[in-house]
Amino acid sequence: MGSTPIQLTKVKLGKLQVVRRHLLQRYESQPFLSCLAGLYGCQWRRYQRTRFLPGEFCCNKFEMFSFGILVLTFALAFVLLYFWSEAKNDYNDFDWNFYRDRWFPWSAVVLGVTVTFFTYIAILLVLAICLLSESQRLYLFWGHKIATVLVFAFSAVAIGFLYSQWQEEWNTFIISFQVTAPYLHVGGVAVLTTLSWPVAQHFSKMTGKARVITLGLYLAALLFLYLVPLGMYSSCIKERGTLGPKPAIIGHRGAPMLAPENTLMSFEKTIEHGGDGLETDVTISLDGVPFLLHDPTLKRTTDIEEVFPGNHSRKAAFFPWHQLAQLNAGKWFLEDNPFGTKRLLSAADRWKAGRQGLCKLTDLLTLASTHSKLVIFDLYRPPRSHPYRDSFIKQTISAIQDSGIKQNLILWLPNPLRPIVQQKMPGFIHIYGGKQPVRDLQMDRITRINVRYSELSHREIRMYSAANISTNLYVVTEPWIFSLAWCSGAHSVITNDPQRLRELGQPCFLMTPFQYKAMWVSSDIVSAMLVMLIFIFHWWRENGFACHPSVKGRDKGIYSKFRTEMNNVWSVSEAEPIAIQPSNNTASLPTSAVPGHV
Repeated sequence: MGSTPIQLTKVKLGKLQVVRRHLLQRYESQPFLSCLAGLYGCQWRRYQRTRFLPGEFCCNKFEMFSFGILVLTFALAFVLLYFWSEAKNDYNDFDWNFYRDRWFPWSAVVLGVTVTFFTYIAILLVLAICLLSESQRLYLFWGHKIATVLVFAFSAVAIGFLYSQWQEEWNTFIISFQVTAPYLHVGGVAVLTTLSWPVAQHFSKMTGKARVITLGLYLAALLFLYLVPLGMYSSCIKERGTLGPKPAIIGHRGAPMLAPENTLMSFEKTIEHGGDGLETDVTISLDGVPFLLHDPTLKRTTDIEEVFPGNHSRKAAFFPWHQLAQLNAGKWFLEDNPFGTKRLLSAADRWKAGRQGLCKLTDLLTLASTHSKLVIFDLYRPPRSHPYRDSFIKQTISAIQDSGIKQNLILWLPNPLRPIVQQKMPGFIHIYGGKQPVRDLQMDRITRINVRYSELSHREIRMYSAANISTNLYVVTEPWIFSLAWCSGAHSVITNDPQRLRELGQPCFLMTPFQYKAMWVSSDIVSAMLVMLIFIFHWWRENGFACHPSVKGRDKGIYSKFRTEMNNVWSVSEAEPIAIQPSNNTASLPTSAVPGHV
């Protein structure tokens, strides 16, 4: 076959090495690209992949839409995961709402599913970003498309359901930023700083409006993230020496993580671990005995079906005390393990827990009186046709008097007949359930309020404190919520975990304004410097800025032309050409080896 002589340039050895090195780099990157494209779009072979040129769209309209859905799904999944992680304080309430015949940790199932979905979507998004950084056109495998839509639907429905059915938990979601915002800010800055590498890589190759839009969007997002801390506030960011005393710790139904709730053992565990008070729920039996039970029936926390078959749905208030005393109130704790803490119990504690019975109010008050512990309780009015429906307050006060406990250890919460109670038992500390205007509380001679932890802001706590009205928050189990309550100036908290909160020597999140500003400003400065260096590096690599006068314009000669056309690899003119006649054994370089072609 006739052929035209090929003009081969006399290239210096160093420049030949540059060409060879970049060709090898192209070969070496193929397994990485194959892995990325295979996992993302099931495109494991080279011929299935194509590159896009600077300024071009990374994919067709449908794939662009799919990528947008992927980003939106990632955002929804992140919100759901963050919400559910911060809702850990109230997992027990969530599981209790779905209780049927046996306790099941539905909250843990939801957490596992949410983590799995988020991880899956996050991996797909990282793969897409890596492919874009390699100038590969995006194609999402159809199976991933279906899965992404399913995760999107799950996240959207779950968020909508939680917003409509568990609205109070969204207050927890909001206040959690008082603790997590500084760290989320640093994490967000780190992510955007990392993304500056592919952004700068493509920016340096773009021209015209595409370059301006890309840079503008990226810098706008970065600037927004840099300035977000200006709108942040946390009660735990305060000057040294301004932290108030640690809130008193009151065991919620005792220590329900270490013993069956509302049993004598549970309250003994609270005292053993240094609790300052005991919280419980009081029901009046058919024969007028106040006893401790939270639920309206005995089904969840006793063996009522074994002892009195067919009576599991009967109201607990319609049983006389001699029948209630026959029930076991501890076996369910060992069988259901509601908090997953049974493993923490010793063999002796397990034996004792399995033999607990229902507890009378007088037994609790005697225990509290012996150890000088505060007692607060919800008092349930008996149902209609109950003989003590109209005299349940009288029966309860009689039990308190019979126990011999000091009146100043009783935090009286029930609202009915409060003026009569104040007159008959003047030593009681009266506490109101909910928020009320300060003037109304003072008129009713109420010195404390009992409010859900997420419904009272730090400003309201300080407002009540200035009027000599103490605040009690319930139910606070997670250390970060307890830390916020401490920093806000709350006087006491009701908790499921008194043993852990007692061990906290200081809030788990606490820093001075100077430390916070230093953390914020330093992270922003480091990020800005890295972003600037990355953009300069890519601009230099693309445009060939000289580091030494002797190599000025090198990339505009050999290196820049070497990228695009195969002929240019072999015919870059620098010196006099040498005519070489290719032999029949000279094979053409495979097109796959040409830089820029995949």
